Amino acid sequence: MNKVYVIGMGPGAYEQMTVKAVRTLEKCDVIVGYTVYIELLKEYFPDKRYLTTSMRQEAARCRMAFEEAAKGAVTAMVCSGDAGIYGMAGLMYEIGEEYPEVAIEVIPGVTAALGGSAVLGAAVGHDVSLVSLSDLLTPWELIEERLRCAAKADFVICLYNPSSRKRSTYLAKACEIMLEYKAEDTVCGIVKNIAREGETMQTLTLKELKETTVDMFSTVFIGNKQTKVIREKMVTPRGYRI
Repeated sequence: MNKVYVIGMGPGAYEQMTVKAVRTLEKCDVIVGYTVYIELLKEYFPDKRYLTTSMRQEAARCRMAFEEAAKGAVTAMVCSGDAGIYGMAGLMYEIGEEYPEVAIEVIPGVTAALGGSAVLGAAVGHDVSLVSLSDLLTPWELIEERLRCAAKADFVICLYNPSSRKRSTYLAKACEIMLEYKAEDTVCGIVKNIAREGETMQTLTLKELKETTVDMFSTVFIGNKQTKVIREKMVTPRGYRI
């Protein structure tokens, strides 16, 4: 049976791809993905045939990958971070119903919550909730409810897609919701361009975060009641007795 691989390529740096992801890409004939992600791979896999689409062409991109695999090409669909967390794995399985002759194998990758946590120090050291602030596929009312529940339960909260030109106020709105349950001095962190050129990080309070401007290349972390700053790093203790 022909096969298509759905590969999480990590946050950006080649060094943060898993060994399995690299070895799988090495044996592929065709690599399909969003244009920005493909450009990150060409340097390391120059002999491959690349097929790309722009944003909001995800379904077309999936069918493109299945068509190549159906013709016998060893094909990869690549995603930033992990293939499942806000990635293409779910959609590939849905569209894969149209291509029963093509098997699917998912190769996991390092998601932004993990890559960014390491840059900040140990931001995600205990229970965590991952929430995207993009309302392109999820109604904002549902996003608000999820934020409220996660804040009330005192999760560490990692925000994906925290802002864009059309959603410039969404992070502030999210902070307002969390301030209903979390203290103003809750330790927070921002990492921009994780594992890519221009990577930056900062720690700040939830009150300060509410007034901070970020972009789509940023991942935002809001700590729990135990999160603190150690050596200028954001640390959420696991709870060991020391």
